[in-house]
Amino acid sequence: MDPRPASDTTEPGERIRPRSQWATIVIVYIGGVVAAMSFGKFASVGPVVAEQLGLSLSQLGWVISAVTGVGAVAGLPAGYLVRRFGADRSLVAGLILIAAASAVSTAAGDFAWMLAVRGVEGIGYLLVTISCPVLILRLAQERDRGTALSIWATFVPVGLGASTLAGGALGSALGWRGWIAVLAGLTFVMAPLVWTRLPRGAGRQAAAGSVPRARALTWPVVLAASFCLTALVTIPVVVLLPTLLIDQQGRSAAAAGAMTSAISLLSALGGLAVGVLLRRGTPVGVVALFGLLAVPAAWLLFGGDAPLAAALTGAGAISLVNGYVGALVFAALPLVLERLDHADVGNGVVAQAGSLGSLLGPPLFGLLAGEFGFPSLVPVIAVGMLTAVGSLLLVGRRTARPLPSAD
Repeated sequence: MDPRPASDTTEPGERIRPRSQWATIVIVYIGGVVAAMSFGKFASVGPVVAEQLGLSLSQLGWVISAVTGVGAVAGLPAGYLVRRFGADRSLVAGLILIAAASAVSTAAGDFAWMLAVRGVEGIGYLLVTISCPVLILRLAQERDRGTALSIWATFVPVGLGASTLAGGALGSALGWRGWIAVLAGLTFVMAPLVWTRLPRGAGRQAAAGSVPRARALTWPVVLAASFCLTALVTIPVVVLLPTLLIDQQGRSAAAAGAMTSAISLLSALGGLAVGVLLRRGTPVGVVALFGLLAVPAAWLLFGGDAPLAAALTGAGAISLVNGYVGALVFAALPLVLERLDHADVGNGVVAQAGSLGSLLGPPLFGLLAGEFGFPSLVPVIAVGMLTAVGSLLLVGRRTARPLPSAD
């Protein structure tokens, strides 16, 4: 199933050992990062957008979350769509949709217009997030797949971090419309760059095998459930952290924003840690146990009047767990598929579950914190992470067998 790399010059009788196509994997990864930058492009300019378009705080929230909402509804159907048209074409189409929607949004004049183009952007973002790991799976050889997919899982925090930094500077210099126009141009450039780098026919190979039926998706669904629960109880921590730092720690809005940005980037380190552990042959079940760190971390952050250092330590640990478990889910998915060419649909299941958790988590946590206080979040995080890790332990038992093939 993996595309064959270019043949190297070898001595007669020497066996050619296939190598992972890391240069192309990096290009695909950058495509995902650019898509994530567009996903988070309103992080630094949201208040200005709301003021100029006359949006309420609730309407601004809908504009921001519309992209995630599309994934929560259409992840699995999009997986079959990627399978039908090929991962390479789907990736390029997704980037073009994101770029076009961003370009149109620079002329938006009201809430309905902005929400509609964000919905289109959500479709493109979903295509990118499903097709990228499928392509990475094919471009990486067996020994490198866990590492490559773990690195891929860092695309969201890296993209959001880059978008926040660049959006703050360019938004101030060019205005919010100018910033979005620059990002649209960058995304347009990525589309032909990705297309020219992908091996010919890499995406079309996905449609060669049988379409996976419900039974074949049993274990991907178990993984997806773990991903959903992790997103549900960890992402809201970063969302609510500025409020906690301002209300309970007495920090300014600027200081709280800077601390939260740094904390959110820690999730990328969690993803990289998974790659290192899997590269060294650590079993999936053993790797999963690190996710339990979120339980004491939740108590440290929300359990009482903790000093600032303790609160930031707890938030940092939860952010690490968020990236760590997400990377483990992506890396373990090929190990539980009946066939590797089911990866497109499997990633659709995972994408939908992660989007659902990301969509429901912040309002749920906001409701609980408003009604019962921040300490009420500790048992919710504990139950969610214990269940998520338990699911991963079941997956770990399943993965103690040979890798699937495309045959």
